[in-house]
Amino acid sequence: MDPLLTGEQAVLGAVLLDPRQLGGLDWLEPRDFYRPGHQALFAALRKLRTEDHPALSTQGAVPVAWLTDTLAEAGQQVRGLTASYLHTLVAACPRPAHAPLYGRMVLEGSIHRTVAEHADRLLAVAREDAGQHEVHGTAAQADVLAGVLDDLATRWGTRPRAAAPRTPPLPAAGEPPAAAQTEDEQFLLSLLVHQNGAIGEVFDWLRPQDFAVPGHGQLYRCLGALHHRGEPIDPVTTLWEVQRRGLLAEGVLTEQQLGPVLRDGAAGSAEWLGEQLLRSSLTRAAAGAAQQIAAHADDRRLAPGQLISHALHALGPLEEVRARWRTATSPPAAQPRFAPDQESRVKAARARSPTQPSPRPGPEPSPSAPPLPGGVRLPAIRHHLRSSS
Repeated sequence: MDPLLTGEQAVLGAVLLDPRQLGGLDWLEPRDFYRPGHQALFAALRKLRTEDHPALSTQGAVPVAWLTDTLAEAGQQVRGLTASYLHTLVAACPRPAHAPLYGRMVLEGSIHRTVAEHADRLLAVAREDAGQHEVHGTAAQADVLAGVLDDLATRWGTRPRAAAPRTPPLPAAGEPPAAAQTEDEQFLLSLLVHQNGAIGEVFDWLRPQDFAVPGHGQLYRCLGALHHRGEPIDPVTTLWEVQRRGLLAEGVLTEQQLGPVLRDGAAGSAEWLGEQLLRSSLTRAAAGAAQQIAAHADDRRLAPGQLISHALHALGPLEEVRARWRTATSPPAAQPRFAPDQESRVKAARARSPTQPSPRPGPEPSPSAPPLPGGVRLPAIRHHLRSSS
């Protein structure tokens, strides 16, 4: 027996037996049904209700016209529906009053199916973008999936919040890195070792988990540790840091991976190479999230609220990579002359600084007093008279 098929038949049978049950199923939509015939029947029932079919106001037995009109309306959308199948739907409903509960079963199956479909789309787009070295389609599809999860949470009546599953999901089965990708990672690491200051171009947004080869990621972690401590990076210091972390002894990093990086010099743009690695990391994170979400959707033991929470949690690592991708590819913002706090300190310092006193203005000669013969002005003569007296 198929529980989902039984639930769909039961809710349709309940409405056929009691048309008034449609009043408690306004939140259920035709697209929530899996079978096309069931979608057409529920859409027909809703249309007849909108048109105020006489059966909705009947208090006694449901008139036969309710069944025949429903069959005629649904038959315009799909073929193969017969009157005998309507009797099968009626027989599948044990209690018409339980129609809202049957509808919740249909909605729950629809949520699982919808999440699985969008997870499959995200996986397909991520793989396509990985082959074309693009990320825009993956980012757009991830936004679509997040929006669908929010909408489903609203329909189910729960809050869209991320929650980790009690049992950690199995790691996604990713494809092994291609030879070209391995060579690109090796080339970037060699450039960071041999080109002075190159790690500063990628240190803020490139992470060890962005490398497809785990050993390369651990080697990049060593370089990041040297840079963080302010120590120089060269083949000698790199080898010493690798030895201190025991990467060779534990088999995390092999000599075949480390040898070319320390031996072969490289020149180029670390920022450009780092962006290529981060692009690949974004599509891998999207594919991994899609596989985890699809696995949750296939688990029928999860209630819709749990499924949505686990799906949002699976999208978390992808959103973290997308945030670093925006940081790496965004143009640098124009820096103000002073930082906000620095500018306020400058203004305060200027306000506290003593100013030079301005000279006191002295008496100016009256513009109406013309000079006397010999170039002597009247104020000078008055001063001479007072001193002599």
